[in-house]
Amino acid sequence: MALDLFSPAKLGAIALKNRVVMAPLTRNRAGEGGVPQDINVTYYEQRATAGLIITEATPISPMAHGYPALPGIYTDAQIAGWKKVTDAVHAQGGKIVIQLWHVGRISHPSLLPNQAEPVAPSAIKPAGQAFTYEGLQDYVTPRALGIDELPVIVQDYVHATRCAIAAGFDGVEVHAANGYLLDQFLRDGSNHRQDAYGGSVENRARLLLEVVQAVVDTIGADKVGVRISPVNPFNDMKDSQPQQTFNYVAQALNQFDLAYLHAVEGGIHGGGESEPFDFEALRKLFNNGYIANLSYDKAKGNAVIASGHADAVAYGVPFIANPDLVARYAKNAPLNEADSATFYGGNAHGYTDYPFLTA
Repeated sequence: MALDLFSPAKLGAIALKNRVVMAPLTRNRAGEGGVPQDINVTYYEQRATAGLIITEATPISPMAHGYPALPGIYTDAQIAGWKKVTDAVHAQGGKIVIQLWHVGRISHPSLLPNQAEPVAPSAIKPAGQAFTYEGLQDYVTPRALGIDELPVIVQDYVHATRCAIAAGFDGVEVHAANGYLLDQFLRDGSNHRQDAYGGSVENRARLLLEVVQAVVDTIGADKVGVRISPVNPFNDMKDSQPQQTFNYVAQALNQFDLAYLHAVEGGIHGGGESEPFDFEALRKLFNNGYIANLSYDKAKGNAVIASGHADAVAYGVPFIANPDLVARYAKNAPLNEADSATFYGGNAHGYTDYPFLTA
């Protein structure tokens, strides 16, 4: 019998009741101190019929923040807030992993402790503007991280992973996509370093591999996924040889025997046109589970699972507007339309008030 979106699956240690994955979605509705609040519990609980929920990207330290009202995963209060989320999802029979995030240069001093400069592999100012509590402000030139600071960042990922375990998550996803810190190291448009973390693809991938090794040592490889976006130009990103760069990354990650690799298969967030890229070739290089992401609908999702290209498919906007997306796909029911004006920040409107199927 052919596999489809409704077939159970296993990604490492994580058993999925179906292959419909909720993609990580920044919603900017955390409480004071980056603590998840009751409205966040409701939001995730509503979507627990997904085979797997990947949380919104979650900063691993005070210096990892780049937007207002983000939840964190580095304080006791944040752990307690997330524990309510994981308990609610588990009570509904769902599985949930947390996406670990450091934004790097995509921040602003007003969002960082003591008005600190954002950090990056190199002192290259990204085009565009930061979302701050005072509105849009131009990005600043980031401070290039010293080589002695990189082990500290690796330890921030370890601490966040320990916090995730304490909060009851089924695993963690290392965010190495969409122009944030680890992606900034991977791609040569943002990494002009002359040391062991710059130049060759082996050097540019070094920090990601050190982070993954440390996270694996903390929680176990079968509970760790990695997200990449080889050709997403969002956040002023580019690479001179993306196929070579990310084919290397996919193969290098095999050494860890991870739960999955999660790939954004193109450009998202209006970053511009993405370059051509052979995602089938990339997928064949990675030995374990593969989550495909970008503009999939039910038919396309079923097709890539049946073909063997993907083990699961991540859906973003459809899950914002359809907490019961799995049931709607199963019944071929019409989908709610998403209100993009309520994606980022606000209250329950456009967050927890989308209607469920009534029959």
